[in-house]
Amino acid sequence: MAWGDLLAALGLMLVLEGIVPFVRPATWRRMLALLAQADDRLVRMMGLFCMLLGLALIYTAHGRHGF
Repeated sequence: MAWGDLLAALGLMLVLEGIVPFVRPATWRRMLALLAQADDRLVRMMGLFCMLLGLALIYTAHGRHGF
């Protein structure tokens, strides 16, 4: 993988992460407040789920020979 691909992926992630705070800032604040009150186990499980989903999407997008 080239550095340009990595930077493009990071840029896309930042664009997607910025959509909710840009469009619905009050909703975003409420979500952050709820997340701040969640216990560490739940936050870790959510993080693990997101990572696995991301890996599955990358694998699907690139096919078996993409890695």
